[in-house]
Amino acid sequence: MKRIMYISFTTLFFLSLVSYIVLGRTNFGKLPKGERLERIKQSPNYRNGEFQNQSVTPTFTGQDSQLTAIYKFLFGKKERVTPLDSIPVIKTNLASLDPQKDVLVWLGHSSYFIQIDGKRILVDPVLDDHASPFSWMIKAFKGSDAYKAENIPDIDYLFITHDHWDHLDYETVIKIKPHVKKVICGLGVGSYFEYWGYNPASITELDWYEHTDLDKNWIATATPARHFSGRGLKRNKTLWASFVLQTPSMKIFIGGDGGYDKHFKEIGNKFGPIDLAILEQGQYDQRWKYIHLLPEQVFQVALDLKAKSLLPVHNSKFALAAHQWDEPLNKQVKDANHYKIPVLTPMIGEPVNLKETTQQFSQWWKKLK
Repeated sequence: MKRIMYISFTTLFFLSLVSYIVLGRTNFGKLPKGERLERIKQSPNYRNGEFQNQSVTPTFTGQDSQLTAIYKFLFGKKERVTPLDSIPVIKTNLASLDPQKDVLVWLGHSSYFIQIDGKRILVDPVLDDHASPFSWMIKAFKGSDAYKAENIPDIDYLFITHDHWDHLDYETVIKIKPHVKKVICGLGVGSYFEYWGYNPASITELDWYEHTDLDKNWIATATPARHFSGRGLKRNKTLWASFVLQTPSMKIFIGGDGGYDKHFKEIGNKFGPIDLAILEQGQYDQRWKYIHLLPEQVFQVALDLKAKSLLPVHNSKFALAAHQWDEPLNKQVKDANHYKIPVLTPMIGEPVNLKETTQQFSQWWKKLK
């Protein structure tokens, strides 16, 4: 019995020590405390010690237990989740874009650059070759990481939708820090930026349906999403969000991650019509249908938002689900013919002219294996 207790204690001590060392790495960041935590506790979306979705949202669904679902995802059969060919890229020089042009440049996955009405915006930049705490995990598809932090010019507004590794990348935000004037994020996410050396005065944290006046006729409103947060063992200590960005000439919906729910119709009723809805379309699975949109739900979201056009993202860079890598784009193009909502499918780095309704995009993924 003593030997069993000794082995158990030693194992527990070793695991605790490893966890302490790993979770203590700078890239995990720091969770909210002090005044920031006190503000969080006042949020109507924070209950029982964590942020809550509007509706009950289990992470995994179906008859399998959580452990079984994770096991099947990690070790189950997968086909073509990663392309054999290199992802094609147009390497647009973001710094030399005509300042009078209103353009969007997709940087892969959920990262994109917007230049509109004289301002430069960056959303969820993950410009490393991995989307994980460690460089050997969740590697980018060949060619898809062509854009690096060094390619990012001065940014007026950096939007972060939530703290997951494929949306908030430590290496990227550290490297672009000298170029970022203002960070807009959900409650608590500013704790990471402050820990990583950003000026607290440059960070604006918003609860759902709170807004900030960025400039004359520039308004950013945090809106709900159905998802979760966490970079380590503790979940839902910071808020996940979508955003409605109102510029002097457009309304853009920054979707982030999240499953379908009533909030999309709420947002459409409050802010619609939306000129461009940027929605996740990729890394989905019936086993986590409440925290990521399924393909058949994307156009319903666009309708709920009263969106004039749709840009599907969250694809073509990282394999975070078991579907074939090009399935999301194939399904969106097919469904677009039925719903009559323009779907923008640029290559990584290909400028999207935000004020041009006739711009055509090739089905570039069709040529790849």
